[in-house]
This record gives sequence, structure tokens and C-alpha cells, in this order.
Amino acid sequence: MPEERGREGGVRDPVAGLSIPRDWIERATDPRVLEKVRSGLWALLSDGTLLRRGLTTGTTAAAAAKGAVISLGGPVFTVSILTPAGIRVSVPVEGRRGTCTAVKIGGDHASDVTAGAALMARAEAIGAEAGYEAAAGEDPGPLGSDDTRHAEGTGPGGEGPGKRIELVAGAGIGRIGAAGLTVPLGKPAISPSARGEIETAIEEGMEEAGLEAVRVELEVINGEAIARETLNPKVGVLGGISILGSTGFVEPWNEHLAESREAEVLEADRVVVTTGRVGLRYSRFLFPKFRVVLLGNQLDRLRFREGQDSVLCGLPALILKWGMPELLEGTGYRTVAEMVEEEPGHPRIDEALQMVGERLPGTRIVLINRDGSILRELPPPHPPSVPPGS
Repeated sequence: MPEERGREGGVRDPVAGLSIPRDWIERATDPRVLEKVRSGLWALLSDGTLLRRGLTTGTTAAAAAKGAVISLGGPVFTVSILTPAGIRVSVPVEGRRGTCTAVKIGGDHASDVTAGAALMARAEAIGAEAGYEAAAGEDPGPLGSDDTRHAEGTGPGGEGPGKRIELVAGAGIGRIGAAGLTVPLGKPAISPSARGEIETAIEEGMEEAGLEAVRVELEVINGEAIARETLNPKVGVLGGISILGSTGFVEPWNEHLAESREAEVLEADRVVVTTGRVGLRYSRFLFPKFRVVLLGNQLDRLRFREGQDSVLCGLPALILKWGMPELLEGTGYRTVAEMVEEEPGHPRIDEALQMVGERLPGTRIVLINRDGSILRELPPPHPPSVPPGS
């Protein structure tokens, strides 16, 4: 794959999309720094430090599911997974007789409470007819079927018999209990990107095992207990952890990385700070001539310098609750996402947005929906001469 150049002669991080300057690379003492950056498995900081990325619950579930399918034909100890970022990773597993376990790799992320979680998958071959019957039937699994997928035919034009997958969410995987999230109420908390990754992995396993139809049940060992250490109960995900991952990787986070992101924010003349992957994706379309920096939930560290054209852009929950921690009190809503979904004109949203503006005077605040459309926008008191999006 040809090297994609970043700013000032550097390279681009294939997972984060971050343009890495040449001087960052020159500060690294590891002679394999370019190889590691291009692999996507490592993140490079401004001081030359390399940090290991972890794997998401989605990638870990995909590994367990693929291993379970392959193990129907014999033991398996490693599987190759295509992540949503388009990067393949080799994941250690332990699979025998249709049951496979993968342990979530946390990387250099000290506060990843799901690191070390064991995800188990059980696979069984089913008849082609069983796959179609399951699609119309009522939830057959312990917590209900996540759905049955009928893949396209494998011939040159999509003709021929397709793969049939019955994917079931078992114990330890949460259920959606509040509106406004990416998955409908009552469904397993498996994000669309993670589900696609899992289904692709299962299809690859079926090709290797020579199967046309399978049933795969996923389970997170002690998932309900682990979930109590996450934000799931607060955001309306009940009974277990979420299976997530828009890239397939967990970004490392420590004090050095925080300082690196702060430095990147301050050095740009035009900068957009965003709180998550959705904001990162759409900010590049909304503000193509601005540098986009992912700061996550570290908004207390956010500083802009005088004279910068600065924007804070992202989904509303983190931004609004940072500006107004008591946002939901007395509203009857359990989550900001639920409020936005059911009552997008709620006055508390505007009140909280004004409070964000007071914390960041001179900065444009843009709240977006999950489809990239703008929910609210608060221009600075003296808007920059550059129009938005230019």
C-alpha cells in the first residue's frame, strides 16, 4: 500500500486518520516506528513515544465467533480479523468443538475496565432451511436472536447460494433500555459497525470450514458484573456490556497522550476538537480546512489560544453534560440521547449549550446527530472571518 503523506512530510495514522509530522517520527527511538505506525497497532505521540492500541469488544467478539466456527473442524488458536478500519489483526483464541474464547486486549489504556474480559462463542452448523425459519421466528436465544443474516451469493454476480448466519446475543451482553442510541429499544447492545465486523468474521470462518449456514451464540463471561464498572447503567444499557467498535481498536490513553493532544490543538490556526468517532468523521466534512483533533471525554483539559479559529463539534451528550452536569435533573430522561431522540426542542438543550459557550468564549459549538446533521449550533460572539466548512 503506498505511503500516505501527512503534514510536513510525515505519515498518516491509518486508524485515527491523524497526520503525523516528520519531527514526531524523528523523536522516536524505536527503529521500527514507521512500521508500527503503518500497522495501526501503535499510536505515536508528539514526544516520540509509541503506545499500543487495544482491541474493541467488537473485534474480540468477532475473533471468538470466527474461532468457534472454524473449531467445528478442529482446534484453533489464532484467527485473522478484518477490522472496520480495514486493517487485519491476528487475535489469539482457544477454540475446540464449536466453542471458542477470546480475551479482550486493552493495550496501553490504563482505565479500560473491559480489558481482560473473556468473550465466548458457541457455533453449530444448521440446515439452510433453519436459517430462514429463524428469521421469521420469535427470539430463540437466551436473550434473543440479534437477527439472522442471509449473505449474498458467492458467484461473480452474487448468484448462487448465500451464507446464512443466525447470530444470538447471550449472557453478559447488554440490552438497549433507553431511546436515542444506535440500536433500537430491547435489542442487544451490539453496534452496527461491530455487528458487521462479527458477521464478516463468521462468513470467513464458514468459508474455511466449508459451511453454508451456522448459528453462533455470543456470551461475555461475568459481563453483567463488568458492566457495573462502565457507563452502561447510566446510558440505558442493561444487563451486560456493549459490543462496540467503529474502528476495531481501542485508543491508548495516558498523561503523555493527553499532553500530545493538547499540544496539537494549540499549534493549529484552525482547529476542530471533537469528542468521539462520529464527530471525528463528520467534522472532516463540515470543516475540511481545519485540523480535527479527537480529545474524547477530556474536555476539562481543553484550551485554545487567542486568535485561533476554534470549533468544538460532536454528539450532544458529552458536550452538554460538560457544560451543565445537572442537565437531566427533573426532566424524566435517563440519558441525553433519549432526550434528543424524544424531545429535540427541549429547552434544557439550549440552556446547556449556552453554558458550554460561556466556558469556551470565542469558540464555535456544533452539536451533531449520528447521521452528521446539525442539531444545534452556537456561533462565537465574534465569528471568524472564515465561513464554516471552508
